[in-house]
Amino acid sequence: MVAVKAADVDRAVANRRSDVNLLLFYGPDAGRVTERARMAARNAVADPSDPFQLIRLDGDSIAEQPGRLVEEASTFGLFGGKRAIWVRPTGRNITPAVAACLDVALVDTLVVVEAGDLAKNAPLRTACEGSPRALALPCYSDDGRDLATVITETLRGYGLAIDPEVRDLLADSLGGDRLATRGELEKLALYAHGQGSVTSEDVEAVVSDVSGPSIDAVIDAAFLGDRLALQAGLEQLSHHGTAPAAVIALALRHGLTLLGHVVRLGGGSDVEGALRNWRGLHFRRKAAATRQLKLWTPDRLAKVIEALQAAALATRQTPGLADAAASHALFVLASRARAAASR
Repeated sequence: MVAVKAADVDRAVANRRSDVNLLLFYGPDAGRVTERARMAARNAVADPSDPFQLIRLDGDSIAEQPGRLVEEASTFGLFGGKRAIWVRPTGRNITPAVAACLDVALVDTLVVVEAGDLAKNAPLRTACEGSPRALALPCYSDDGRDLATVITETLRGYGLAIDPEVRDLLADSLGGDRLATRGELEKLALYAHGQGSVTSEDVEAVVSDVSGPSIDAVIDAAFLGDRLALQAGLEQLSHHGTAPAAVIALALRHGLTLLGHVVRLGGGSDVEGALRNWRGLHFRRKAAATRQLKLWTPDRLAKVIEALQAAALATRQTPGLADAAASHALFVLASRARAAASR
């Protein structure tokens, strides 16, 4: 069995044996999954910009043609050298395609697979954990120590220092998603460019900037049943070039996170404890999150999540109707929230 602990993922990838030719990155932090998968795939080849060395495959196409992955992985490069195949996430079953790769000894080819938050008994995860030719690599949201390191090292790369107190203030609104964290830190670094260090005023100025549209505000409006705010938010996002279909995946992630906290509350009253453990929750969203924790029940959230999953699938299957399907799903969600509030 090749099971890797979350704290050992980077070390395991760096020290993988030559006969390990498939890496499965999975977990609830989609940004961290993507970041690590990208790094592993790019580091496996001499020239990541060469499409003959780094081959990107869509997970949906692999699900439709399970034999395609092993055929591509078994093919020798036209000009020799090492190759990497990077398989992007999908909600469909790609276990048969991955299992076929595990049955053969690949030569000079590394297969890198991104997946979502897989349960311990998920077929894709168990197949990789049970194979000597694969590593199953869990990716979870940054804890306090990891997030502090990410903040310090990222800002140092821009020539900026940050005091521990200011770092803690910044950490309150980061950590839910590694790529989102990187984006926020880059925005902060740009704002503080040339100063030498980041101040609390810089953090407040950046996180308080409400001149642009807020996807979080739209999601909160939907989960609180505020249809007027939802309509206004969607119009603002559309004006800035963000399509409703782009909101669905984030709304689904929010719903799953909310469900986890509601289940753990178990009807209790420790809402403050739930807020403290809600990694990545911006401090300005705590009031909205408090109302949502009190409003929703596990059963109602399960139905909402199912509807959002169906909407996410519809946006992929019918791109021409994606925005309409996404908008409809968000307004249905808002209606269910209003119904829940009236009970």
